[in-house]
Amino acid sequence: MHHPVMRVLRGVRMTLRAETAAHAELRGRITGVVLLTIVLDLLAALAGWLLERHHGEITTFGNALFWTTTQMLTVSSQFPNPLTTGGKVLDVALEVYALVVVTSVAGAFASFFHHRYREQHAPE
Repeated sequence: MHHPVMRVLRGVRMTLRAETAAHAELRGRITGVVLLTIVLDLLAALAGWLLERHHGEITTFGNALFWTTTQMLTVSSQFPNPLTTGGKVLDVALEVYALVVVTSVAGAFASFFHHRYREQHAPE
């Protein structure tokens, strides 16, 4: 079990099963971020569609969902920038949220590694 890929897979399995307190905390944080992001993505898509449907190329909810998802992933899309003030504000808010998520997930992993180290080196 010394192969790096096997160690990573074991760590993923331990996190999914919440085998230690550190793994349970990491799983909870990641689950919370994923669920919040899905809900926010759907709400932002609805808002984006309502704001832009008569002003640009985001004319369907599907297009809006694609646009918001790509904005949250910070990969952009083939759609041009929003045309309405509300759409522009939404666009910036999605980009800021994406940065917050990335830093929060990085912090969750840093916290996990700190707690995991303490678990492994705690006096018995």
